[in-house]
Parts: sequence; C-alpha cells; structure tokens
Amino acid sequence: MKYKLEKPLHGEIGTAKYQCTISWRNGQFISDEPVSAGGKDEGPDPFTLLLSSLASCTLITLRMYIDRKGMDIPQISVNANLYQEIKEEKLVTTIDRDIVFHSEISDEVKNKLVEIAKLCPVSKILEGDTHIRTFVFKDDVNAKTINYKNDEITVDWKPEFCQHSTRCWKDLLQVFDPRVKKWINVDGASAERIKEQVERCPSGALSFRYNEDKPEVPV
Repeated sequence: MKYKLEKPLHGEIGTAKYQCTISWRNGQFISDEPVSAGGKDEGPDPFTLLLSSLASCTLITLRMYIDRKGMDIPQISVNANLYQEIKEEKLVTTIDRDIVFHSEISDEVKNKLVEIAKLCPVSKILEGDTHIRTFVFKDDVNAKTINYKNDEITVDWKPEFCQHSTRCWKDLLQVFDPRVKKWINVDGASAERIKEQVERCPSGALSFRYNEDKPEVPV
C-alpha cells in the first residue's frame, strides 16, 4: 500500500461557519460555503474543490500530451459542473466536463485529445471503484494496553481501539507483522522510523514513547 500523497492533506474547522482550513504540502487555503448555505463564501466550497480537481487534472494531462507530441496548442480551457438526481432510489451524480481548445485543430486531433482527457488520474478515480474508509481517533488511559519495548523505546498497543487501517504493517512489516503472535518487533527498525509509522495510526491503537532511561546521544 502506497499513498498518493507523501503527507496526508489536513483539514480543521473551528466555530466560524463554515470555514475550514486545509493544509497541503506547501501551504494553506480556506474552504467555505456560499452565503446562501450560511457561509461567507471566502473560499471554494467542497463541490467546487471536487470539480477543480477534475479540471486541473484534465488540463495538466492534456498539456503533458500536447507538449510531448509537439503540438501547437497554447491554451486550453475546461468548464466543469455537476448535477444529481434520484434514479431507482439511488443518488446518481453526473459531471459535465467541457473542453475548449483555443486553436484551430482538426476534429481528428480533438477526438484524440478527448480520449487523453478521459485518462487523467482524477477521471479514473471518479469513474472507477472508489471506497472511502473513515477512522476516528480514540484516547482512554484506562483501556487495555500491551507493551512492546527494548532498552530505548516502548510501543503501546490498545487492541480494543484497533480499526484495522493496515497502515502499520503494510508500510513497515519488519516491525508490525500480524502473522505472528508477538506482532510488534521494536528491534525491526530504528526508533525514529517506528515513531514515524506509529504516528500514522488513525485510531489511537498505537502510541510511542522513549523510555526514561534512554541514553543521551553524544554531541
């Protein structure tokens, strides 16, 4: 299992209606709802963000292909919108993607570029078999805890909290191996690497600490 983003996108909301702060690898932006929905419209709403993903991915994919083929098409535009309707008691979403090439090109080339647009990664996600897994972090000092430790570190595991995200063992099998009874081997990687992996646990089932008698590192 390898995530697309090196670091997960992070979102937070406070009491301001309905502004969310979205943090990505190079900064932050605000997501908000329009005034008609009770927000202040100070940032793109969730539907706009979804459509902007499709539009930008389409444009980037087309630009890569056009440049690779040496075509003279300096400008491309995409308009995107969606509507929803109930069909046979099921919510069906239809996304319209309108592509405009601001150059005189043949229908043959246009048709080829439309096929390329359909291959953009976000298109594949939206039209593919997509599943959303939702995890919630728990914290209870009184929960049953099993300790795995060496002279330097301790990894605590709260089995009742485990929501089986599989992030631990799929990314660091030499430490987290569910195939064996003593499934955490704290000697299987460096302390910092184990700490990094434990911090990816979304449920609170895993936690990490240095032992009190951790030797000081010489300066």
